[in-house]
This record gives sequence, structure tokens and C-alpha cells, in this order.
Amino acid sequence: MGPEGITQIIKMPNGQEISINTGRYAKQADGSALLRCGDTVLLATVCSATEVAPETDFFPLSVDYREKYYAAGKFPGGFFKREAKPSDYEVLISRLIDRALRPLFPDDYHAETIVQVNLLSAEKNVAPDALAALAASAAISVSDIPFHGPISEVRVALIGDEYVINPTFEQQEEARLELMVAASMKDICMVEGECKEVSEEEMLGALKAAHEAIKIQCQAQIELMEKVGKAKREYCHEVNDETIRAEVQENCYQACYDFALSGCADKHLREDTFNGILDKYLEKYTEEELETVKPLAARYFHDVQRSAVRNAVLDKRTRLDGRQLNQVRPIWTEVDILPSAHGSAVFTRGETQALVTVTLGTKLDEQTIDGAVVEGTKNFTLHYNFPGFATGEAKAARSTSRREIGHGNLAERALKTMVPHDETMPYTVRIVSDILESNGSSSMASVCGGCLALMDAGVPMRKPVAGVAMGMISDSETGKYAILTDILGDEDHLGDMDFKVTGTRDGITACQMDIKVDGLSYEVLTEALEQARQGRLHILDEMAKTISEPRADYKEIVPRIEKIYIPKDFIGAVIGPGGKVIQELQKVTNTIITITEDEEKGIVEIASQNKADIEACKAKIRGIVAVPEVGEVYHGKIVSIMAFGAFVEILPNKDGLLHISEIGWERYNTMEETGLKEGDEIDVKLIEIDSKTGKLRLSRRELLPKPEGYVEKKPTNGPRPNGNGGKPNNGGKPGNGGNRNGGHSNGSHGGNRNNHKN
Repeated sequence: MGPEGITQIIKMPNGQEISINTGRYAKQADGSALLRCGDTVLLATVCSATEVAPETDFFPLSVDYREKYYAAGKFPGGFFKREAKPSDYEVLISRLIDRALRPLFPDDYHAETIVQVNLLSAEKNVAPDALAALAASAAISVSDIPFHGPISEVRVALIGDEYVINPTFEQQEEARLELMVAASMKDICMVEGECKEVSEEEMLGALKAAHEAIKIQCQAQIELMEKVGKAKREYCHEVNDETIRAEVQENCYQACYDFALSGCADKHLREDTFNGILDKYLEKYTEEELETVKPLAARYFHDVQRSAVRNAVLDKRTRLDGRQLNQVRPIWTEVDILPSAHGSAVFTRGETQALVTVTLGTKLDEQTIDGAVVEGTKNFTLHYNFPGFATGEAKAARSTSRREIGHGNLAERALKTMVPHDETMPYTVRIVSDILESNGSSSMASVCGGCLALMDAGVPMRKPVAGVAMGMISDSETGKYAILTDILGDEDHLGDMDFKVTGTRDGITACQMDIKVDGLSYEVLTEALEQARQGRLHILDEMAKTISEPRADYKEIVPRIEKIYIPKDFIGAVIGPGGKVIQELQKVTNTIITITEDEEKGIVEIASQNKADIEACKAKIRGIVAVPEVGEVYHGKIVSIMAFGAFVEILPNKDGLLHISEIGWERYNTMEETGLKEGDEIDVKLIEIDSKTGKLRLSRRELLPKPEGYVEKKPTNGPRPNGNGGKPNNGGKPGNGGNRNGGHSNGSHGGNRNNHKN
């Protein structure tokens, strides 16, 4: 049977039961935990190196969340049929775990550490991402790796007026707010999610509800740690020289403090000046001494610079670039700058600049999602690109980074709820934000630029959206704190909080928060949310100076899309065998056609640059699905001439018999006398549908004025033109006809022309 290990059961207030087992599986890892909730099973492992390179002065942590396709009884897509690089969804979950864990490792711990979380079994309606951080924290907690946890993470949704913890996928669809929240027993440390214009009060309520649930999970981990009883390892990853530390403090602090108050708005000048302060201190050392002193001095100088900048803000209530705490940097914007793009905009705020474009496509452009758990299609996407030149770095372009995926996802969530996906907006939307300059909060610039580009493209947004990044600097000893609106890159790096909030004038649409210190009170968070709201309103006002609402129409280069609805039974007829009919329709009308279905009808989307092409396509499709009606007049085309009449196509692939007696008021003995020939287009009236065969009988005579004094003539004894005598060409029975090759000839058996061919 093997070892049982140690198991901890967590019972949540909503009735959910979670078990965590350690000591049974993956025992070679420094720490492992097998988490089970219903039929969802996650295995988390952690390994940390025992040796550290002397020059390492940071914490190399890697977090990897992966979903095995066998967890859901599925095969991976693609040619190789095996799990390969992580999907964007897996990257985003990895980032959520990483951001929650990283601040809780000791500052002087520099051993390479790898956290892996694998989904081994998936329950259809249980979201495993909300359990992944709990599994990872449990694995670290039961290991000997130093860690200031435990932490956990839950998803909280606002459904109606109720906060639901770890909702099902179905419940998430109903939510007005959906957040992932990570916290320790004492403090919230990470938040990310999207909302449908919720208030700041509703946001705070969600954080409090999530934290109460997290405390239960953290307490369970503490109890599990006590059962395991493993001591934390001893380590020494830094060699320090207190003399050099004191000298750097004495020689550099005041210079850094004074420069921090100078109000320098130029990022590179600030960087050069701070570096110059350190260089001036190092001048007294020889080249040989610098080999030892410089790495230590650089590390100590970072601490001195951080302390000086923070104290300057707390003491003088002014910032590195001279702004007030709640002041947004200067903004300028422009739209319609790229003539061939469907929508384009530049949003510039201080030294951060985003070039954002919008491309509108058809349903064929939707992204297919084929994950182990999440699958379907996606018709709204925002891609974020951060090249090296945005910060003046000589850095080659590589594959998309996890940071780029994360920032793009945040901006996407901020905007998507304000873009309708109904009759007013049939397009698939792709937004691309290319960062041209960066000095703080390029993701929020992407939100603002994305909104401008959408409005420039004519997308009927419900309301404009803007975003702002908030920061905080605090001192736990004095109780002083400062909340900063529209933070610089330096303020993000040296501060205690990075809190991004997006929304309209009426509410929040998305948020992301990372807290680097303990003890952030709800009172401070309330103040930060209100200051963010004021900053957001200011940015919306600045954006409105360029464009305040969507353009009345799409640009000429945008393909037009129109929808029509057809009976579900006719979808096959429009597509045709092997797609033959729909392909011919697209070729003839120069359109792109996509067909989907719901429970009641088929939905046909027709896209083209040309309105006339769309109308032509609609007419042909309506013809295919039309049901002939007695009494209706049709403009048809003669497809064949017989001795007894003509077959006329009145709808695509639907024709009927126009008998010689129904061509006109005159009496014709032969079809040559009528003057009609194949290919002629004429108007006819449907006068009868055979109740047994469905064949159609047409009349042209009933559409012509009746001659004055007209008297119906009796037929002769020869071949009767009305079909009551005379045998047709192939010897069919008289009086019953409809076969254009010589079958029955009384005109009551029209129908699909294929029915008349031998």
C-alpha cells in the first residue's frame, strides 16, 4: 500500500472540502503536497538549491503551473500530441502564484528555487486555478526552505448581492465581480480580476470576504506544518562588510535625499545622477580594491537610495519628479495616425507612451481555446509588446515574455466588458499595444490607448475606460504613509504597493494589486481606491479632448459584417455537400461567410468590403432557404424548354413548370411560337404546389392583362396543349406530367430541377 503520509482536511464554510497530503508522493522533492477537492487533484512540488554562486544578489524563483490533458481525459492538440510550451492561461496562473509567494521569502535568500504545480485530475465545473497557490504554499510550508508563509489564494465572485468563494465556471458567468485574492493570515498580498463597473465599496467587500476564507486555509497549513515538524534550513547567501555599509550611508544618504527633492522629471538624468553619487564615493578606492568593494557598495547604495527617496516623500510630501502625491503626469493623445489600420491611437503620459491599434475581423478570426479544462473560442484579444528600446536598452526581441502576457491580459479584461458582442458589434476584435516608451505603468497606458483606438475604429463602446497605477510608501515605525497617483518606474521599484485600477466614470472594470509590506489596512486601501477614482476621472477628461465617443461608422477599409438568420434545417443546404455551395457563394459574391447555430436557428454572418456584394449574397442565401408560396410572384430564369412548356428556376435549385397554356392569353401550338428560350428571365406566379410531390406549377399568363373580349377556346382533337391528351416524347402517361425530358405534361408537377432529370 505504501506510506500513508500526513493528511490535513480543510472544511470551507460553503461546504467545500479540501484535503492536502504530504509524505506519500514525490518524496525526493524538498517539499510536496497532493491537494484534492472533489475530483480535482493538484500536485505541487518545490526544490531549492543548496549552493549559491557568490555573485548572486537576487532570488531566482521560478513558478510553473501546468495542466495535463489526461486530467480531463483529452488528447493534446497539434502534430506531436504531447504537452509542450505553456498556454497563455497556464502562464497567467503561474504569475498569480509567483506574485503571491515571492515577497514571503527572506530578502537574503538567494538559492535557485523551482515551484511546480501540475493538474492531474480535473472536475468539469471546478476551477483548479483557485486551488493552485494553496497547493504551492503547502508544499513550501512542509519543506525546509525558509518561508514567511503560509499564504493561500481564492477566487471571489459577486453574484447578485452575495460574495461566493471559489465559484463554479457557470457561476462565474453570472458574476458582476470576479477576483483572485492571495493573502497570509494577517494581510492581503495580491489581487487581480475584472468587474462590471462595481463600486469601490463592493470591491472592498470582496477583499474582506476572500480574506476570511483564506485565513481558514492558512490555519490548516500551519497545523499541517506542525504535524510534519520539519525544521527550516540554515543558510548564508550574503557576505557583508558593516564598515562599507556605514560609509555608504554616511557619504551617500544626504546627497540622495537632496536630489530626491529636486524634482527631476527626466528618467535617464535621475538614473545618471544617482549613479554619480555612488561613483563619487567609490573614487577613493583603487582598481584592485574595487573588485571587492564595488559589489558590496552597490548593494548597500540601493538600500540607501531607497531609504532616502522614501523619506523625502514621507517628510516633504513631494515626489521624485516634483509632482504632488495625487498629481497625474502631463497627457497628450492622438487618434487615426495609421491610415491602413482599422483603428489607431497614441497615448502618452509623462515618459510612458503606447501605440495601440485595433483590427476588426470575422468569426473566422476568433481564437480557438483548447486547454485541458478551459476550451471554446475567444473573440476579443489584447496583445502587449514591450521592446527593449522602450527603456533605452540594447535588447534583442525574443519570444513573448510572461510579463507581456500578464500585462496584456490585464488591459484586455479592463476593456472587454465595455465592448458589446451583439447585433451592434459582430466583429472579432484584436488590439495590439506596442510600448514605445516606458517609465511606469505601461499596462495602464495600454488600457487608455486601447479605448481611444476602439473609439477611433468606430467600435460602439458602452463607455470610455481609463486606468491608473497607484503606489504607496509607508513607515511602520512612525505610521506615516503616502499614496501616490500615477507612479513612476522608480516609485514602483522603491515603493510598497503597485495597485492598478481601471474603469469608467461609473465603476471599476479591472484591478491588479501587489503589496510588498505587511499591515496594509482596509482604511488605507479605501483611501487608495478613492484617490485612484479621482485620477481615473482626470485621465478620462484628458482623453475626451481627443475623442469622447466612438465614431458614427466604421472606416472604409473595415470589412462590413451583416447577420441573417435561417432555419436550422437549411444550414446543410447553404453549406452544400463538402462545402460546395458556400464556397461558390463566397467566390461569386466576393464575401466571407460563417455559419453557427443556436438552439433555434442558424446564424449566418456575411463579411465584405462592398455593401452590394453583401446584399447579393444575402439574396442568394435567402433564395436557398426560401419556401415557395402559392400566389407569390418570382423573377425566374428559364433553364430548359420542352414541347409542353418551360422549366423556370424561381429560387436557387428550385424550379417549376410553366406549361405552354400558361405562357400567355394567346393559344400556342408549339413552344417556338412563344419566343421563349433557355436563359431568358421572366416573371412568373406560383399558382399551385402539388400536395403529394411538392412540384410547382407556374403561370405567366396571370401576370398579363387579359385581352378585352377574351373567350377561352376549346382544345383541338390533336395534341392538347393543356396536357389532357397526346403522349410526350418518352411515352409517359398523358395528363400527369412534369418530367422535362418528356414526362407528364399537365403542369402540376414542378419542383427541384433535379427531380426532372433522367
